[in-house]
Amino acid sequence: MTSLFLSVMPIVILIWMMTKKNGLPSHIALPITALMVGLLQLFYFNTDFTLISANIIAGILSAITPISIVAGAILLNRMIYLSGSEDIIRRWLEGISKNQVAQLMIIGWAFAFMIEGASGFGTPAAIAAPILVGLGFNPLKVAMLALVMNSVPVSFGAVGTPTWFGFSNLGLDDATLLETGKITALIHFVAAFIIPPMALRFIVSWGEIRKNYLFVLISTLSCTVPYFLLAQWNYEFPALVGGAIGLIMSVVVARFGLGLATAEQKVAKTAVAGEAAALGDAVSMNMTSMSSQATTSGTSKQSQPDNQAVSTGQILKAMTPTILLIAILIVTRIKQLGIKSMLTDSTELFTVSFGPLGDFSLSKALILKLSHILGTDVTWAYKTLYVPALIPFLLVVLISIPLFKLQGNIVKQMFSETASRIKMPFIALVGALIMVKLMMTGGENSPIMTTGQAFSDLMGTSWQYVGAYLGALGAFFSGSATVSNLTFGAIQQTIALNVGLPQTTILALQSVGGAMGNMVCINNIIAVSTILGIANKEGYIIKRTVIPMIAYGIVAAIMSTVV
Repeated sequence: MTSLFLSVMPIVILIWMMTKKNGLPSHIALPITALMVGLLQLFYFNTDFTLISANIIAGILSAITPISIVAGAILLNRMIYLSGSEDIIRRWLEGISKNQVAQLMIIGWAFAFMIEGASGFGTPAAIAAPILVGLGFNPLKVAMLALVMNSVPVSFGAVGTPTWFGFSNLGLDDATLLETGKITALIHFVAAFIIPPMALRFIVSWGEIRKNYLFVLISTLSCTVPYFLLAQWNYEFPALVGGAIGLIMSVVVARFGLGLATAEQKVAKTAVAGEAAALGDAVSMNMTSMSSQATTSGTSKQSQPDNQAVSTGQILKAMTPTILLIAILIVTRIKQLGIKSMLTDSTELFTVSFGPLGDFSLSKALILKLSHILGTDVTWAYKTLYVPALIPFLLVVLISIPLFKLQGNIVKQMFSETASRIKMPFIALVGALIMVKLMMTGGENSPIMTTGQAFSDLMGTSWQYVGAYLGALGAFFSGSATVSNLTFGAIQQTIALNVGLPQTTILALQSVGGAMGNMVCINNIIAVSTILGIANKEGYIIKRTVIPMIAYGIVAAIMSTVV
């Protein structure tokens, strides 16, 4: 009983630190929790100090993978913003239809779906919400809609990072990870039939939703059908490609008015054009910073007047980086083309001994590997060319610089802003990864195994009915589906193995839970609220977004019995 109490205590304290009044940010709370776990391992579990140190080193190095992806995504986002492409995309999306439901689905659902697939980490809600407010929608209601809409694609967001990296510590082979992704996509696919209407209800009446439901359904399926199909053979770009296809289909269908009420709903403007443009500028400057910082950087943007018509050529040029991103991802992820095997070739070029630190090796595909860290079995590796940081993010940015004729000061600003934004996330991820690795240290007697055993003894096979909510809890306090999967994936796996449930199903529930937790995630709520100028409404938002989150969990529980 003491072992269980001490195993659970760090997680409970972490939740308390981040959810209490004036809670600590993740970049402080997670390192504190990692320190607690390390002390418990050393003084209670009597784990060898060298093994603890090796896992700390591996945890620090492991943070390079997600932070490099985040950096690449932010850099691409800054380039799109500073080149003026974001202005063009925003004005194009605004002009497609004046039907409120169409606008909400195109921008709040399909466009955000695609952005989640490319960058994730709270970016979709932060980008889509100001565009909708610029169209005249109520900021508080838009914040809730954006949070709820940004759930279905999350498990495969940021080029699948929550799935392939979130479960990277579990020792899963590729076939098991793919099967987990298939089940995850199926649950999301079914949940998507209820989530968009529930999100729309924050802004428009049920009557308006019913009158335009055919369009809602077409827009939803245009994203989720390719999303589900792609997940049958890949877990990296279902959200990215599904969102891109869904956006194109939604725009085309809206242009023809298919499924939309015949009488277009005029949108009452609540802000002048200049205010709407400034709000659009603020979103991309920093999704978690104050709008004053956004205004400062906004002076460098190559903007266009809002009332100027957007030509097809301008739209195509503005969308070129996104199109390139999707194309490169597809080409480098399809095994049959042979490029994937080149980017993941682990054939060693050379090995160098770093003494007590371990053995460093470099492969033909530039895979960095540190083995036998501090003389233990702990190993770290980084797939330089395959992790979607250099390819495609940095590559697309380098191609886009001459394409948009960006000046040197703009390029410098892109990189400096990216560097300033990754500092706090890097610290948070280091803390999370050290905590996870230490929680898993100790084999059968590790804190993770002890906690999993207790949950399995308590719930038995009934665990599948509540498993998704543990994932949601992880996203709630950490602000990330990836961190939720890193934190609770091992517990979920242990429970599945202990009670005889399919681990792929339980891990899929964890992944779905981490995605649906975005609806009530404190970090995301604060970010969107700050950008939209909403003050002291976090509790109000959570009380309302928790309802669709609970409904999501019920769908997940039902689906777990049929997959």
